[in-house]
Amino acid sequence: MYPETKQMVLTKLEEGFYPGVVAAFIKQGEVESFVAGQAQVVPEPQPMSEDLLFDVASLTKVIATTTLVLRLWEDGKIELDQPLHHYLPAFENQTITIRHLLTHTSDIQTWIPNRDSLTQEALIAAYLTLQPGAELGKTVKYTDAGTILLGLMLEEIYQESAVELFQEQVLEPLGMMNSLFLPFPSKKIVPTEQLPSGEVLRGITHDPKARVLAEHAGNAGLFLDLEDSISFVQMYLAKGKVNGGQFLTTQTIESLLQDHTPEKNGQRSLGWDLKLDRKDQHPILFHTGYTGTFLLIDIISQEGFIFLSNRIHPIDARETYLECRDEIVETYLKEKAFLQK
Repeated sequence: MYPETKQMVLTKLEEGFYPGVVAAFIKQGEVESFVAGQAQVVPEPQPMSEDLLFDVASLTKVIATTTLVLRLWEDGKIELDQPLHHYLPAFENQTITIRHLLTHTSDIQTWIPNRDSLTQEALIAAYLTLQPGAELGKTVKYTDAGTILLGLMLEEIYQESAVELFQEQVLEPLGMMNSLFLPFPSKKIVPTEQLPSGEVLRGITHDPKARVLAEHAGNAGLFLDLEDSISFVQMYLAKGKVNGGQFLTTQTIESLLQDHTPEKNGQRSLGWDLKLDRKDQHPILFHTGYTGTFLLIDIISQEGFIFLSNRIHPIDARETYLECRDEIVETYLKEKAFLQK
């Protein structure tokens, strides 16, 4: 379907940017997937296969947290420009809004002393005291704190843990029955980083904040396979329709194709980053995960690109991977524009 992009993905695998990959292209309802490389390198090799679960890190933000926030918004239960404090009274600041958090324009000052050694209770308490800086509403600065706080807001509204909410209200209605939070370590899960102790994380959330927050984490912690990734992307391409019903309204999905930052100058939608089509500059939804994953969803031309890799296994070489990822995305966007001619 996209021979150049596929070749680029396989070449980057050969060059060692990631041990293994599972990917899929979607185009007008047709799906082409491919698998290559190793799911595990240490302690012993294991070949990659399509049915394995990946720790998708920040894809949790758009698949789980953003989805639930959008449903509350379209039901009229929250307003984007209301302060978070209105819905989560335990959050001290009264100027940071839902929009600020969804578009990464809160300029929230995220420094928490000894963060990774705090208990779950102490870490949640610390997040509730964070304050914005002078760039509130003006500058996009990507941060996990936004979706962590939105997760806590969801818990306050629904009176259930974030993980239970995500499972019951997102994964199950969308038929994403393979995916889960807080799994048991298993051979069905692609491992991530090898810690200095020698332990290889497998079925344990890689993100240290989400690991402590556990069932309360809104920023990371989802373990996802290709089949369920395709189900999620297809819901977006169908403008919210699932099995004859409407999961998100068409209006909600279409509204995401615009810049939602307060000053409309940040190329960020609600939860999503925005890329531009290389042919006519229409917006394309984009989001990445630290562990080596990304989604590109083009609602207008009805196409999608799902990329799941284990790039931090066994070591995290972030800078070189980011260049590699950007090259893959750019190749795809150019090839897509060329094939539209």
